[in-house]
Amino acid sequence: MDQERAKRPGGRSARVYAAVHQAVTELVAERGYGNFAVGDVAARAGVADTSIYRRWGSLEKLLSDVALARLAARSPMPDTGSLAGDLHAYALNVAREITGPDGLAILHLTIALSSQGTEGLQTRDEFLAERARLVETMLDRARERGENPPDALGVLDHIMAPMYIRVLFGIGPLTAEYVDGLVDRLLATDRSQLRS
Repeated sequence: MDQERAKRPGGRSARVYAAVHQAVTELVAERGYGNFAVGDVAARAGVADTSIYRRWGSLEKLLSDVALARLAARSPMPDTGSLAGDLHAYALNVAREITGPDGLAILHLTIALSSQGTEGLQTRDEFLAERARLVETMLDRARERGENPPDALGVLDHIMAPMYIRVLFGIGPLTAEYVDGLVDRLLATDRSQLRS
């Protein structure tokens, strides 16, 4: 019996983790932040409340874990061989991610957590730091190839922010043409304007 358990990678613990994370994502999408409790998550996930408290300690820690885990699960940064190719591929990946089935719920969760005291602010800061780290990886590669990339804040201001605003406020679809246009405008902008 113990050998059988040892052979199963993750086993019950991994199933509980996945079920609880999915339950949180669904509840945020259906009810919004602050409109459900640990008991609701447990019932949706098919686990006991005590399992959630034992693993995460509180609803806020669980919510933070869900938001950060979603970011950590992202596909690797594209490496197409050029800054333009990398930015286009990255922007399209982000657009697919935030318009996917759980994208809006995770965005709402991250925003809501940032107004929930120190722990929420820490989650927001970790989320943004990880995004910045991923972008810097792509920009560093461009520098190594001899290209002159914008800084990470330029990518955030000119590509990420407009997409997030469109999704959060339901202003319109993130078509491939729209996303490509954001990247093209960033690349066409004078670098000195980006840093002023």
